[in-house]
Amino acid sequence: MENIDWSSLSFGYMKTDYNVRCYYRNGKWGELEVSSEETITMHMAATCLHYGQEAFEGMKAFRGKDGKIRLFRMDENAKRMNRSCQGVVMAELPQELFEAAVIKAVKMNERFVPPYESGASLYIRPLVIGLGAQVGVKPAPEYLFIVFVTPVGPYFKEGFKPTKMAIFRDYDRAAPLGTGTIKVGGNYAAGMIPTVKAHDMGYSAAIFLDAKEKKYIDEAGPANFFAIKDNTYITPESSSILPSITNKSLMQVAQDLGLKVERRPVAEEELATFEEAGACGTAAVISPISEIDDLENNKQYIISKDGKPGPWCEKLYHELRAIQYGDKPDTHGWVTILD
Repeated sequence: MENIDWSSLSFGYMKTDYNVRCYYRNGKWGELEVSSEETITMHMAATCLHYGQEAFEGMKAFRGKDGKIRLFRMDENAKRMNRSCQGVVMAELPQELFEAAVIKAVKMNERFVPPYESGASLYIRPLVIGLGAQVGVKPAPEYLFIVFVTPVGPYFKEGFKPTKMAIFRDYDRAAPLGTGTIKVGGNYAAGMIPTVKAHDMGYSAAIFLDAKEKKYIDEAGPANFFAIKDNTYITPESSSILPSITNKSLMQVAQDLGLKVERRPVAEEELATFEEAGACGTAAVISPISEIDDLENNKQYIISKDGKPGPWCEKLYHELRAIQYGDKPDTHGWVTILD
């Protein structure tokens, strides 16, 4: 472990010691199993491979100044995973099973939780996949739940610095009343082409507009969008946006800091009026946005004129991280401290 340079980790995968698994067979979930194997053996006709029966979560463990490990809003991840399972007709997980698996996976890989103030954290990936031979379009007879972990650095290589994003009108991440509100791989696959194009063009992410009218901001790549205007935290409301646990937390923190909060449709033209904007999610917490380019209409929305994060982005980012690391009181009961 002494050879790991925690401060220069990328947001990638590093092998850790163990993962935790549980099978759903004959109508019920079994016992938690610990494995050091990184691969999965499955039938070639498994429903996860053919019909997208899979769902996943993303959360983090943080090591505080006191050396203790903290998990952030694990109950919300458990609830969201069950909504995802419902959305693709998979067996739901008892919340206590989800939480026990996450805690076990973190504790068994405790040596991989990065030190306090290293800029890194332990990323936790729970996932459920459909197993069993099936060639008809119907739910799987069996499921596998896995939790694996890996230490990661910042999601955006720039870290907490404003980045440029671009609107891609020719692609939809998800349809209204489709799978946009649940965390399944198909949503990310649909956004892969514009994401790669954005990166190739020097942007950090693709901004998706609503699929129906192409008028309203939906998501900022793999993250939720928010903006600040007139002492108000504004974030889009739509039938195809994944409810971000980070965004939900930031809305509460914004209120705690004295901001008003609005969750409503956000028209593209409104970008010209925002004082600050950012993308938020588990991976980045907040990635401030410096500029959004509408490539098709040759428009530029300059949000950060000095190239620095705005004052509210700074406050929100540091306030939420302080709660996650135990530097500030957890007044909302969001943090689980491991023994």
